[in-house]
Amino acid sequence: MAARQGLPRWERKARVFLCLFGLCLSVYALHVEISRERDPDYRAMCDLGESVSCSKVFTSRWGRGFGLVQFFVDKDSPLNQPNSLLGIIFYTLQMGLGLSPSRKAALALVLSSWVSMAGSLYLASILAFVLGDFCMVCVSTYIVNFALLYTNLKRRRAIEEMKEKTG
Repeated sequence: MAARQGLPRWERKARVFLCLFGLCLSVYALHVEISRERDPDYRAMCDLGESVSCSKVFTSRWGRGFGLVQFFVDKDSPLNQPNSLLGIIFYTLQMGLGLSPSRKAALALVLSSWVSMAGSLYLASILAFVLGDFCMVCVSTYIVNFALLYTNLKRRRAIEEMKEKTG
């Protein structure tokens, strides 16, 4: 417990908020995708117009496996999962790893955040330049991922400073 005292006080609250918000966004995205697949006339709350439609984005080729997995396996393969499911796993891992004050956990948090940022930048470019759409849920997820990266970098620095002080 003493190791936790060197961590920024805001870090734990920020992590819980960001991970819960990210989980909510991911669960909602999964709900929209499943609902749209079952009923093509389903209209999500985030579908505000032709070029502002999250369901259009979630059900696009890039809504599963980042649009890349289907180059290696069938479109309907169990390996080609919705990006929202990957988000659920990511935010759960971020929350769980955030419970450990270890250097290894801090490194894993930072590395996984950089991977999420790479995915966010890739999907943001697909959103803007390929789909020509604005997805509020997607953009909110990108912001959460950036904020988690910032939080994880601060946490890693604090843990490194604690370890240097204690030898």
